[in-house]
Amino acid sequence: MAFDAFALILSVLALGMLFARLRVLPENAPDVLNRIVLYVCLPAAVLTYVPRLHMDASLLALMLTPWLLTLATWGMLLVLSRLLKFRRAEFAVLLICVSLGNSSFIGYPMVRALLGEQALPYAVVYDQFGTFVLLSTMGLYVLARYSGDSVPGMRQILGRIMRFPPLWALAFGLTLMPEQPPHWIGSALKSLSDMLLPLVMLAVGFSIRLKLPRDELKPLAAGLVLRLLVLPALAMPLSWAFGLKGAMFQTNVLESAMPTMITAAALAISHGLAPRLAAALVGYSILLSLGTLPIWAWLLQRIGA
Repeated sequence: MAFDAFALILSVLALGMLFARLRVLPENAPDVLNRIVLYVCLPAAVLTYVPRLHMDASLLALMLTPWLLTLATWGMLLVLSRLLKFRRAEFAVLLICVSLGNSSFIGYPMVRALLGEQALPYAVVYDQFGTFVLLSTMGLYVLARYSGDSVPGMRQILGRIMRFPPLWALAFGLTLMPEQPPHWIGSALKSLSDMLLPLVMLAVGFSIRLKLPRDELKPLAAGLVLRLLVLPALAMPLSWAFGLKGAMFQTNVLESAMPTMITAAALAISHGLAPRLAAALVGYSILLSLGTLPIWAWLLQRIGA
Protein backbone atom coordinates (compact mmCIF):
# COMPACT_ATOMS: atom_id res chain seq x y z
CA MET A 1 0.00 0.00 0.00
CA ALA A 2 1.07 3.58 -0.67
CA PHE A 3 0.53 4.45 2.99
CA ASP A 4 3.05 1.78 4.00
CA ALA A 5 5.69 3.28 1.73
CA PHE A 6 5.18 6.77 3.10
CA ALA A 7 5.03 5.52 6.69
CA LEU A 8 8.39 3.74 6.36
CA ILE A 9 10.04 6.71 4.68
CA LEU A 10 8.77 9.24 7.22
CA SER A 11 9.60 6.97 10.18
CA VAL A 12 13.22 6.42 9.17
CA LEU A 13 13.55 10.07 8.18
CA ALA A 14 12.39 11.10 11.65
CA LEU A 15 14.75 8.57 13.22
CA GLY A 16 17.70 10.10 11.36
CA MET A 17 16.70 13.57 12.53
CA LEU A 18 16.45 12.28 16.12
CA PHE A 19 19.91 10.70 15.90
CA ALA A 20 21.33 13.99 14.65
CA ARG A 21 19.73 15.93 17.53
CA LEU A 22 20.88 13.43 20.17
CA ARG A 23 24.36 13.15 18.60
CA VAL A 24 24.39 9.37 18.97
CA LEU A 25 26.19 8.94 15.63
CA PRO A 26 29.44 10.56 14.48
CA GLU A 27 29.31 13.59 12.21
CA ASN A 28 30.45 11.59 9.18
CA ALA A 29 27.62 9.04 9.57
CA PRO A 30 25.71 10.23 6.45
CA ASP A 31 28.84 9.86 4.32
CA VAL A 32 29.46 6.32 5.59
CA LEU A 33 25.82 5.31 5.02
CA ASN A 34 25.78 6.81 1.52
CA ARG A 35 28.96 4.96 0.59
CA ILE A 36 27.40 1.67 1.69
CA VAL A 37 24.42 2.47 -0.51
CA LEU A 38 26.63 3.45 -3.43
CA TYR A 39 28.95 0.44 -3.32
CA VAL A 40 26.61 -2.28 -2.03
CA CYS A 41 22.87 -1.61 -2.00
CA LEU A 42 22.40 0.25 -5.29
CA PRO A 43 24.39 -2.27 -7.39
CA ALA A 44 22.43 -5.08 -5.71
CA ALA A 45 19.14 -3.39 -6.64
CA VAL A 46 20.32 -2.99 -10.23
CA LEU A 47 21.27 -6.66 -10.50
CA THR A 48 17.94 -7.66 -8.97
CA TYR A 49 15.57 -5.76 -11.25
CA VAL A 50 17.33 -4.85 -14.50
CA PRO A 51 17.61 -8.43 -15.91
CA ARG A 52 13.81 -8.73 -15.72
CA LEU A 53 13.19 -5.84 -18.14
CA HIS A 54 11.86 -6.46 -21.64
CA MET A 55 11.76 -3.78 -24.34
CA ASP A 56 8.52 -3.05 -26.18
CA ALA A 57 8.24 -0.41 -28.93
CA SER A 58 4.68 0.49 -27.88
CA LEU A 59 6.01 1.70 -24.54
CA LEU A 60 8.52 4.14 -26.05
CA ALA A 61 6.54 7.20 -24.92
CA LEU A 62 6.82 6.16 -21.28
CA MET A 63 10.58 5.76 -21.67
CA LEU A 64 11.05 9.10 -23.45
CA THR A 65 8.94 11.27 -21.13
CA PRO A 66 11.49 11.48 -18.26
CA TRP A 67 14.22 12.41 -20.75
CA LEU A 68 12.17 15.18 -22.35
CA LEU A 69 11.16 16.52 -18.94
CA THR A 70 14.83 16.55 -17.95
CA LEU A 71 15.65 18.70 -20.98
CA ALA A 72 12.84 21.06 -20.02
CA THR A 73 14.10 21.13 -16.42
CA TRP A 74 17.61 21.98 -17.56
CA GLY A 75 16.30 24.92 -19.62
CA MET A 76 14.06 26.25 -16.84
CA LEU A 77 16.83 25.99 -14.26
CA LEU A 78 19.29 27.85 -16.49
CA VAL A 79 16.84 30.75 -16.60
CA LEU A 80 16.01 30.59 -12.88
CA SER A 81 19.67 30.29 -11.96
CA ARG A 82 20.45 33.57 -13.70
CA LEU A 83 17.42 35.35 -12.30
CA LEU A 84 17.77 34.10 -8.71
CA LYS A 85 21.58 33.77 -8.74
CA PHE A 86 21.82 30.14 -7.65
CA ARG A 87 25.25 28.89 -6.69
CA ARG A 88 26.98 26.24 -8.79
CA ALA A 89 26.31 23.43 -6.30
CA GLU A 90 22.68 24.51 -5.88
CA PHE A 91 22.14 24.40 -9.64
CA ALA A 92 23.60 20.86 -9.77
CA VAL A 93 21.43 19.64 -6.88
CA LEU A 94 18.30 21.15 -8.42
CA LEU A 95 19.08 19.61 -11.79
CA ILE A 96 19.42 16.13 -10.28
CA CYS A 97 16.70 16.33 -7.64
CA VAL A 98 14.09 17.96 -9.90
CA SER A 99 14.77 15.83 -12.97
CA LEU A 100 14.77 12.52 -11.08
CA GLY A 101 11.57 11.60 -9.28
CA ASN A 102 10.93 8.73 -6.88
CA SER A 103 9.19 6.69 -9.56
CA SER A 104 9.87 3.31 -7.95
CA PHE A 105 9.60 3.00 -4.16
CA ILE A 106 6.95 5.71 -3.87
CA GLY A 107 5.84 5.59 -7.49
CA TYR A 108 4.88 1.90 -7.64
CA PRO A 109 2.62 1.81 -4.55
CA MET A 110 1.11 5.23 -5.31
CA VAL A 111 0.24 4.27 -8.88
CA ARG A 112 -1.28 1.02 -7.63
CA ALA A 113 -3.27 2.79 -4.91
CA LEU A 114 -4.44 5.80 -6.94
CA LEU A 115 -4.83 4.35 -10.45
CA GLY A 116 -5.22 0.60 -9.94
CA GLU A 117 -3.21 -2.59 -10.43
CA GLN A 118 -3.51 -2.40 -14.23
CA ALA A 119 -1.35 0.75 -14.31
CA LEU A 120 1.61 -0.75 -12.43
CA PRO A 121 3.45 -2.27 -15.46
CA TYR A 122 3.51 1.18 -17.06
CA ALA A 123 5.05 2.61 -13.89
CA VAL A 124 7.83 -0.01 -14.06
CA VAL A 125 8.64 0.95 -17.67
CA TYR A 126 8.69 4.67 -16.81
CA ASP A 127 11.01 4.04 -13.87
CA GLN A 128 13.45 1.44 -15.18
CA PHE A 129 13.90 2.60 -18.77
CA GLY A 130 13.43 6.30 -18.02
CA THR A 131 14.35 7.48 -14.54
CA PHE A 132 16.90 4.79 -13.69
CA VAL A 133 18.83 5.12 -16.94
CA LEU A 134 18.80 8.89 -16.45
CA LEU A 135 20.35 8.44 -13.02
CA SER A 136 23.05 6.19 -14.48
CA THR A 137 23.90 8.61 -17.31
CA MET A 138 22.83 12.24 -16.88
CA GLY A 139 22.99 11.97 -13.10
CA LEU A 140 26.56 10.67 -13.19
CA TYR A 141 27.58 13.40 -15.62
CA VAL A 142 26.18 16.16 -13.40
CA LEU A 143 27.83 14.72 -10.29
CA ALA A 144 31.17 14.46 -12.05
CA ARG A 145 30.81 17.88 -13.71
CA TYR A 146 29.86 19.91 -10.65
CA SER A 147 31.57 18.17 -7.72
CA GLY A 148 35.02 19.42 -6.73
CA ASP A 149 36.55 22.87 -6.65
CA SER A 150 37.60 22.98 -10.29
CA VAL A 151 35.78 22.15 -13.50
CA PRO A 152 36.95 18.69 -14.65
CA GLY A 153 37.82 17.95 -18.23
CA MET A 154 35.93 15.41 -20.32
CA ARG A 155 38.55 12.76 -19.57
CA GLN A 156 38.12 13.28 -15.83
CA ILE A 157 34.32 13.24 -16.13
CA LEU A 158 34.40 9.96 -18.06
CA GLY A 159 36.81 8.55 -15.48
CA ARG A 160 34.46 9.39 -12.61
CA ILE A 161 31.50 7.93 -14.48
CA MET A 162 33.39 4.71 -15.20
CA ARG A 163 34.22 4.35 -11.49
CA PHE A 164 30.52 4.51 -10.54
CA PRO A 165 29.64 0.99 -9.22
CA PRO A 166 25.93 0.97 -10.26
CA LEU A 167 26.97 1.65 -13.86
CA TRP A 168 29.03 -1.54 -13.91
CA ALA A 169 26.11 -3.35 -12.33
CA LEU A 170 23.81 -1.98 -15.04
CA ALA A 171 26.13 -3.17 -17.80
CA PHE A 172 26.39 -6.61 -16.20
CA GLY A 173 22.64 -6.78 -15.57
CA LEU A 174 21.81 -5.99 -19.20
CA THR A 175 24.29 -8.49 -20.65
CA LEU A 176 25.42 -11.39 -18.47
CA MET A 177 23.07 -11.51 -15.46
CA PRO A 178 20.33 -14.15 -15.92
CA GLU A 179 16.73 -13.13 -15.36
CA GLN A 180 16.38 -15.95 -12.81
CA PRO A 181 19.75 -16.42 -11.05
CA PRO A 182 20.33 -19.23 -8.53
CA HIS A 183 18.10 -18.80 -5.51
CA TRP A 184 20.93 -18.07 -3.07
CA ILE A 185 22.27 -15.31 -5.32
CA GLY A 186 18.86 -13.78 -5.99
CA SER A 187 17.92 -13.90 -2.32
CA ALA A 188 21.19 -12.27 -1.23
CA LEU A 189 20.87 -9.49 -3.82
CA LYS A 190 17.26 -8.84 -2.81
CA SER A 191 18.22 -8.60 0.88
CA LEU A 192 20.99 -6.12 0.09
CA SER A 193 18.75 -4.04 -2.17
CA ASP A 194 16.06 -3.90 0.52
CA MET A 195 18.58 -2.14 2.77
CA LEU A 196 18.80 0.78 0.33
CA LEU A 197 15.76 2.74 1.45
CA PRO A 198 16.25 2.70 5.25
CA LEU A 199 19.98 3.50 4.96
CA VAL A 200 19.43 6.38 2.55
CA MET A 201 16.54 7.85 4.52
CA LEU A 202 18.55 7.57 7.74
CA ALA A 203 21.36 9.52 6.08
CA VAL A 204 18.92 12.10 4.67
CA GLY A 205 17.23 12.48 8.05
CA PHE A 206 20.62 12.98 9.70
CA SER A 207 21.46 15.72 7.17
CA ILE A 208 18.10 17.47 6.84
CA ARG A 209 17.50 20.82 8.46
CA LEU A 210 13.92 22.06 8.64
CA LYS A 211 15.21 25.61 9.04
CA LEU A 212 17.45 26.39 6.09
CA PRO A 213 19.56 29.52 5.67
CA ARG A 214 17.61 32.26 3.93
CA ASP A 215 19.76 32.03 0.79
CA GLU A 216 18.75 28.37 0.32
CA LEU A 217 15.00 29.00 0.55
CA LYS A 218 14.76 30.25 -3.04
CA PRO A 219 16.31 27.16 -4.64
CA LEU A 220 14.26 24.93 -2.32
CA ALA A 221 10.99 26.64 -3.31
CA ALA A 222 11.94 26.57 -7.00
CA GLY A 223 12.79 22.87 -6.82
CA LEU A 224 9.55 21.92 -5.05
CA VAL A 225 7.36 23.85 -7.48
CA LEU A 226 9.11 22.38 -10.52
CA ARG A 227 9.14 18.81 -9.18
CA LEU A 228 5.58 18.58 -7.84
CA LEU A 229 3.65 20.97 -10.09
CA VAL A 230 5.41 22.09 -13.27
CA LEU A 231 6.78 18.75 -14.51
CA PRO A 232 3.47 16.84 -14.24
CA ALA A 233 1.75 19.80 -15.88
CA LEU A 234 4.21 19.50 -18.79
CA ALA A 235 3.75 15.74 -18.90
CA MET A 236 0.04 16.12 -19.72
CA PRO A 237 0.36 17.78 -23.17
CA LEU A 238 3.42 15.64 -23.83
CA SER A 239 1.35 12.50 -23.20
CA TRP A 240 -1.38 13.77 -25.51
CA ALA A 241 1.22 14.47 -28.20
CA PHE A 242 2.41 10.87 -27.90
CA GLY A 243 -1.18 9.67 -28.26
CA LEU A 244 -1.34 8.05 -24.82
CA LYS A 245 -4.75 7.17 -23.42
CA GLY A 246 -6.32 5.57 -20.39
CA ALA A 247 -4.08 4.03 -17.75
CA MET A 248 -0.93 4.66 -19.78
CA PHE A 249 -1.70 8.40 -19.99
CA GLN A 250 -2.57 8.62 -16.28
CA THR A 251 0.55 6.71 -15.23
CA ASN A 252 2.83 8.85 -17.38
CA VAL A 253 1.58 12.02 -15.70
CA LEU A 254 1.36 10.67 -12.15
CA GLU A 255 4.89 9.23 -12.27
CA SER A 256 6.09 12.67 -13.38
CA ALA A 257 4.52 14.13 -10.22
CA MET A 258 6.45 11.96 -7.74
CA PRO A 259 8.70 13.57 -5.09
CA THR A 260 12.48 13.74 -5.43
CA MET A 261 14.36 10.47 -5.89
CA ILE A 262 15.98 9.59 -2.56
CA THR A 263 19.01 7.96 -4.19
CA ALA A 264 19.69 11.02 -6.36
CA ALA A 265 19.73 13.27 -3.30
CA ALA A 266 21.94 10.80 -1.42
CA LEU A 267 24.47 10.81 -4.26
CA ALA A 268 24.48 14.61 -4.34
CA ILE A 269 25.08 14.66 -0.58
CA SER A 270 27.90 12.12 -0.84
CA HIS A 271 29.57 14.33 -3.46
CA GLY A 272 29.34 17.40 -1.21
CA LEU A 273 26.85 19.25 -3.44
CA ALA A 274 24.66 21.50 -1.23
CA PRO A 275 23.82 18.66 1.20
CA ARG A 276 21.27 20.65 3.23
CA LEU A 277 19.39 21.62 0.08
CA ALA A 278 19.43 18.05 -1.28
CA ALA A 279 18.14 16.63 2.01
CA ALA A 280 15.47 19.32 2.28
CA LEU A 281 14.23 18.64 -1.25
CA VAL A 282 13.70 14.98 -0.35
CA GLY A 283 12.02 15.65 2.99
CA TYR A 284 9.74 18.48 1.93
CA SER A 285 8.81 16.97 -1.45
CA ILE A 286 7.74 13.72 0.24
CA LEU A 287 5.64 15.59 2.81
CA LEU A 288 4.01 17.85 0.22
CA SER A 289 3.36 14.98 -2.21
CA LEU A 290 1.00 13.46 0.35
CA GLY A 291 -1.35 16.23 -0.79
CA THR A 292 -0.33 16.85 -4.40
CA LEU A 293 -0.40 13.23 -5.65
CA PRO A 294 -4.06 12.57 -4.75
CA ILE A 295 -4.96 15.89 -6.39
CA TRP A 296 -3.16 14.92 -9.59
CA ALA A 297 -4.84 11.50 -9.55
CA TRP A 298 -8.27 13.12 -9.10
CA LEU A 299 -7.58 15.52 -11.98
CA LEU A 300 -6.42 12.71 -14.27
CA GLN A 301 -9.54 10.68 -13.52
CA ARG A 302 -11.71 13.73 -14.27
CA ILE A 303 -9.93 14.24 -17.58
CA GLY A 304 -10.32 10.56 -18.38
CA ALA A 305 -14.01 10.70 -17.59
